[in-house]
Amino acid sequence: GSIISKATLHNEEYVMTKDIRKGDIVEIIKAGDVIPRVESVLYERREGIEEPFIMTHTCPICNSELIKKESNYYCVNDNCDAKQIEKLIHYASRDAMNIEGLGDSIVEDFYNMGYLKSIDGFYNLKQYKNELMLLEGFGTKSIENLLNSIESSKNNSLEKLLFGLGIRHVGAKGAKVLAKNFKNIAALMN
Repeated sequence: GSIISKATLHNEEYVMTKDIRKGDIVEIIKAGDVIPRVESVLYERREGIEEPFIMTHTCPICNSELIKKESNYYCVNDNCDAKQIEKLIHYASRDAMNIEGLGDSIVEDFYNMGYLKSIDGFYNLKQYKNELMLLEGFGTKSIENLLNSIESSKNNSLEKLLFGLGIRHVGAKGAKVLAKNFKNIAALMN
């Protein structure tokens, strides 16, 4: 009942187990009635020109080496633009600091324009207020709302901050436990 235009194949083992190749015709299902998933290959439709999948060993953004941990690949370059953008998107997300008006594409645009390069950059955006209001799709009201939301995020709980920082293996639950046990950032730092 719907048109599927994309389905990710981010798990190398899944691709290898199913013998999914470039150029294959595949059957797609909606896992959990929402997320498109490649269910199977229609092997009988192969023409012999399909290429076996080979995982890249370099980051497509910065060309740095990728390392495999568990079943995921990671770029080793801490300064990779894609990694920096994803950290900023996570920090601003609803489950973290909940900065309204900063969707994924806006964070990426602000990063690429040089207005937002690190987490502290959120709290320095106000110095670019006039420039931001000149951008297409932004005006006085939307920038004021965005800056107010950023300012309000300073009042979020310690658990939201800890989760927003994107510390490896510290998810929402771990952040809640840490915040409960340490009460404030100074106690945690000590």
